[in-house]
Amino acid sequence: MKLVFVTGMSGAGKSTALNMLEDMGYYCVDNLPANMIERTVDDFRKDNPDLPGIAAGVDIRTRGYETLAGLISSMRDKEENVKVLFLDAATPTIIRRYKETRRLHPLAKGGDIADGIRRERQAMQALRDQADFLIDTSQLLTRELKQELERIFEQGEGFQNLFVTIRSFGFKYGIPEDADLVFDVRFLPNPFYIPQLKPLTGNDAPVSDYVCGFKVTGDFLEKVTDMLLFLLPNYVREGKTSLVVAFGCTGGRHRSVTIANKVYQALSKTSYGMRLEHRDIRR
Repeated sequence: MKLVFVTGMSGAGKSTALNMLEDMGYYCVDNLPANMIERTVDDFRKDNPDLPGIAAGVDIRTRGYETLAGLISSMRDKEENVKVLFLDAATPTIIRRYKETRRLHPLAKGGDIADGIRRERQAMQALRDQADFLIDTSQLLTRELKQELERIFEQGEGFQNLFVTIRSFGFKYGIPEDADLVFDVRFLPNPFYIPQLKPLTGNDAPVSDYVCGFKVTGDFLEKVTDMLLFLLPNYVREGKTSLVVAFGCTGGRHRSVTIANKVYQALSKTSYGMRLEHRDIRR
């Protein structure tokens, strides 16, 4: 029976993840005192051998959280099937979530959320270092987090601690502020100037076929895909947990959409979490 410690930054989605694991059949317990976890897990395993696993929620509020890293190491020494899922999010995202819910951060003395988050990161670093699965929820929709957890815990697919967003956009509306890599595809032939293609988008086969019908497009797709396949494992090694790759054309409706679709299709064959967005396709 699997044992998953679900932990991470307050406001990053631990409670949501526990609910999702419960829907998958896991028995979930949250914030047991650290000195009760091992005994509770052992007793439950004896009485419920047919369940897929147990998910134990632990965080900065857990009584005795200072001992959690040592407890997890000790339990791993006894058995192999102990995993740690760590949920993280960017500080501005966590601050926004707390403001929206009007809840107090557990370490926010005097209401200073940013200071509380800083101190929590320091306190939780030992658990983060033990993570088998590190998911940054800053840009994840709830359904996308669910898909990631299903991929890991139900489908047993390979997992890399990196979530990749492939995004198309139009330069006339500005470069995405959160983009890590930006590619300008305005050098490709433009369907905008062909009357029958102008009202369509890169999601329509006639536009996609037109853009991909040129050798320069095939050469670019081959080179950019090869480069990304080289970069992604190196980003993982460096500790990056989310990556936004943006492809821009003039209006964000034809060339960039086509290229983003093709790159997404190519990278979807990997073990990285993936999302496809077309920011300006409806403008």
